Amino acid sequence: MTRSESTDGTALVVIDMINTYDHEDAELLLPAAEQVVPVLADLIGRARDADVPVIYANDNFGLWRSHHGELVEAALSRPHAALVEPIRPDDDSLFVVKARHSIFYDTPMSYLLWQLGVGTVVLAGQVTEQCVLYSALDAHIRHLEVTVPKDAVASIHPHLADAALEMMERNMGARIVLAKEVDFRGTRRPVPEGTPCQPGGRP
Repeated sequence: MTRSESTDGTALVVIDMINTYDHEDAELLLPAAEQVVPVLADLIGRARDADVPVIYANDNFGLWRSHHGELVEAALSRPHAALVEPIRPDDDSLFVVKARHSIFYDTPMSYLLWQLGVGTVVLAGQVTEQCVLYSALDAHIRHLEVTVPKDAVASIHPHLADAALEMMERNMGARIVLAKEVDFRGTRRPVPEGTPCQPGGRP
């Protein structure tokens, strides 16, 4: 992958939505996920139409030998496949496998965003009070602008989700909006220049 000199690009990051929903607290999460999926499907579609990168950041669920294709196949073979099918990655989607809460922890996410010239991340998915919150903090300390569409994130505990959204807004400067207010039309996919081993690339 080559690198863009610009950092004014936007990426949509879909967190932990490729999910089998057979984990602890899944029953509490499912009602919120069911509400979020149609909103998120529309958001993903609009990002794709605007040629904005869509990055899936997903837990490996402890399956260290799994790649993203196997994670998608596993989720689609389980009883809650209807929550995955409308938002499944397409051939242009990017995929980062993570093992902890933050999309940045021991993953290549920072480097990927840098190469894409992304300065703003739109965080969607689950869980609001866990992975979305910690990812927003890690994005903030990396000097990225953060937008969180509050109707495109799912929670286990609504009262904690409300507190998490307030923390993201007050402490991290995140824009908390409705999904319909996210306007991808003014953004663009940066044109990369150089590679990490060429002039203009990061050593």
